[in-house]
Amino acid sequence: MLIFPAIDLKNGRCVRLYQGQFEQETVVNENPLQQALRFEQLGAKVLHLVDLDGALDGTPTNLPVIEQIAKTLRIPVQVGGGIRSLETIATLLSVGVDRVIIGTAALLDPAFLRAALAAYGEKIVVGIDAKEEYVATRGWLDVSDVHYITLAKQMEEMGVKTIVFTDISRDGTLAGPNFEQLASLQSAVAVNIVASGGVSSLADIEKLNRMNLYGVITGKALYDGKVVLEEALEAVKTC
Repeated sequence: MLIFPAIDLKNGRCVRLYQGQFEQETVVNENPLQQALRFEQLGAKVLHLVDLDGALDGTPTNLPVIEQIAKTLRIPVQVGGGIRSLETIATLLSVGVDRVIIGTAALLDPAFLRAALAAYGEKIVVGIDAKEEYVATRGWLDVSDVHYITLAKQMEEMGVKTIVFTDISRDGTLAGPNFEQLASLQSAVAVNIVASGGVSSLADIEKLNRMNLYGVITGKALYDGKVVLEEALEAVKTC
C-alpha cells in the first residue's frame, strides 16, 4: 500500500483544515516546498497536494507552488483542487505533476471527465468526497443527492482506474478512517482505492493495509506526530 503524505495549499502556505471547513485553518508550514522535501527525505514514495483555493475558485490558484514542488522532488506528485478543464490538466502535467485528481467535475461535468480520460488515461484520478454517504462538491460546500457508491460505479464504467475516497466527517479529526464505507466501496468496484481522512495512528494504517487498499493519504496525523512516516512506511512494507 502506498502512503501519500498530504500537503494542503492555501494562500501559498501548507495548512490543515478541520472537516474541510475553510474557517478552521491551521498553518503547519509557511514553506510548502520545505515540507515536501522533508517528506521525500523521510522516505515517501509519492506526495499528495491539494490546492484548497483552487477547489473554491475552479482554477489552479497555487500553481507556482505546485510547479516548484513538482519540479524539485524526485518522487511522483499528484494534485487535486479546482481541476475542471483540459487546459488545467495539461498545465499541471507540463510542470511535472504525475497525476491529477478530478473531484467536483467528475459529478457535474461527465463529458469533461470522458475527454480527460481519453486524453490522459491513468493520469486521471477521481476524488469522491462524501458527507453522510452523499457526494460533496466545490470545496465540500455543496452536498449532492448522489450516493458515493453510485458515483464510484459510474466512474468505473467510464474507465477510471483510481479513486480517492474521503469521508468529510473524518477529515482532519484524527477520529480514524471510515473503514465500513471503505470496505463497501472496495467490494462495489474493482478500481484502485485510496483512503483519505481521519487517519489517527499506525494501527489505522496497518488495518487499511490489511484491507489491501491501493493507498492511504495522511496529513494531520503526520503533522501532530500521531504517525511517524518512517514507521508507517516500514509497516506497509512488512504487513
